Amino acid sequence: MVVEYKEHLRRLAVHDNAFVDSLTGTNGPTESALDARTVALVRVAATIAVDAATASFQHAVAIALASGATRDEIVATLEAVTPVTGTARSVSSAPKIALALGYDVEEALEERSP
Repeated sequence: MVVEYKEHLRRLAVHDNAFVDSLTGTNGPTESALDARTVALVRVAATIAVDAATASFQHAVAIALASGATRDEIVATLEAVTPVTGTARSVSSAPKIALALGYDVEEALEERSP
């Protein structure tokens, strides 16, 4: 599928409702130059950027894993956005991502405390 970037930018700039609706669906864009795995990782990055609720992290991570992303790639996404979102955002997002991956960081830290 060929995606015409100029057309997409024009349609977004004029807030073409049909086009915007096609982007905001649960399954993501219907026409994209990105594969599903990449879209899912970008959504994880956006979830980090907006400091979403834990449930949103659960959803984004589940979709990323289902799309073929690895746990390491999801954590690498957190690391990649740190220079943009800031350390505080990454620190607050890390436990949420960990829980979504089935790892309770806070419990692990308590076990290591004397």
